[in-house]
Amino acid sequence: MISLNYRDSRPIYEQIKDGLRKLIVTGAIATDEKLPSVRALATQLSINPNTIQRAYNELEGEGYIYSVPGKGSFATGDPGADESRRKELWEKVRELVAELRYLGVSQEELTALLEEAPSGGLTAGK
Repeated sequence: MISLNYRDSRPIYEQIKDGLRKLIVTGAIATDEKLPSVRALATQLSINPNTIQRAYNELEGEGYIYSVPGKGSFATGDPGADESRRKELWEKVRELVAELRYLGVSQEELTALLEEAPSGGLTAGK
């Protein structure tokens, strides 16, 4: 499910958050599917439950999961609903495009890259 890289400069909770986000976005975790409990995932990954809780809290704040008291955490049906996350990602895309242009990547190559994006990918109007 999620693998941790202890040599990665990112904190463990961010690696967990990114791993879960990727599973949700790609559909590996279906809409309304229950996520492992904080305690279960902490045991599976051999890390502190507070680390898992922090990742879950941030994912909930970003709109990727929701919690039901006494039931657990579940994947949302609309992970793109969080406008601040969308803006953050657009800014990253702009930075990457600027760097790619600086390195000599043509407009045609960038357009081809965007056309490869999975359906529901990058669209300016959303």
